[in-house]
Amino acid sequence: MKSITILLALLSFTICAFPSPEGEGGAPVNVPVLVEIDGVKLTLADFGRKHPGGLFQASQSFYQAERKVVEAYVDEYLLEREAQKEHVTVAELLDRHVNIAGAKQPSEDALHVYYEGADVDQPFEVVRQQIIDHIRDSRISKAKVAYVRSLRTQSHVSLLFGAPRAPIDLKDVQLRGPAGAPVVIVEFADYECPYCYQTQAAIEKIEAEYKGKIAFAYKDLPLPNHAHAQKAAEATHCAGAQGKYWEYHDILFKNKALEVPQLKDQARELKLDTNAFDKCLDSGAQAEAVKAQFTEGVSLGLQGTPGFFVNGHVYSGVLTAEQFREIIGQEMAVSGMQPKETAQR
Repeated sequence: MKSITILLALLSFTICAFPSPEGEGGAPVNVPVLVEIDGVKLTLADFGRKHPGGLFQASQSFYQAERKVVEAYVDEYLLEREAQKEHVTVAELLDRHVNIAGAKQPSEDALHVYYEGADVDQPFEVVRQQIIDHIRDSRISKAKVAYVRSLRTQSHVSLLFGAPRAPIDLKDVQLRGPAGAPVVIVEFADYECPYCYQTQAAIEKIEAEYKGKIAFAYKDLPLPNHAHAQKAAEATHCAGAQGKYWEYHDILFKNKALEVPQLKDQARELKLDTNAFDKCLDSGAQAEAVKAQFTEGVSLGLQGTPGFFVNGHVYSGVLTAEQFREIIGQEMAVSGMQPKETAQR
């Protein structure tokens, strides 16, 4: 099997850390200068201290566009290499393996079925050739995708650049698992979000399988269209003030009872100091803590829940246990650990 390696020199900033080694006079060295104002040089480190996630969205968008371009270049390279092997041009190669898919004329019945399903006002006879052309182009496009995919399966393609890592703030955040774990999963979620409930079983399964090997953190992103999410999030912080954050977090996902009286009942179920809990919840004492996490999530580009950051890499939407295993395996490979030895199934 042939191997193709693509190495890019990226002209983008590193988002996950803002190092600021000091040279003579305390001035930072080897740190990109972003702007100079009246002789004062403001560096990437200065920006990072004020806005840790400020460049993440831009960096993520750049990565996605960059990957799209590189993937297209990989396809181009593979086609050119295959054409050389068959001693033909790329156009001749496509005629031989791809364009033939569009040579077969659609039946008149198929054309009429297509026409009846199309949103057009013109008579069939007028658009008939356009329908034929569209069907042919669609077949050729699908055939090309399949052909290039077959070329990729015959090669080992490694893209030697990765997605940016977001600088997630874990200060004052409840962490379940070892603080020095090689993989840290941070979930931004909403206690009223149905998709968060869908992924909860997978999270619990993964936490059990990798117990002692990964750490998990939960951050609040209460969506404005969920009337009970804000108070539910505050309630977990009120419970956390009494050392029962995770117990309360788990009971909310178990019971799905989010009315304020229900939130107070669940505090009693956990034998919390109910007077202190009720006062905390009624006064909104933890509202700012929830708001800070919400603001962080939005600044990192999250537009819904759940959203996950695994060692800073972002994944949006419901994830299965198998997807978590694959992601954790990739991160453990980076850290030098063997995922097969760490999974406790």
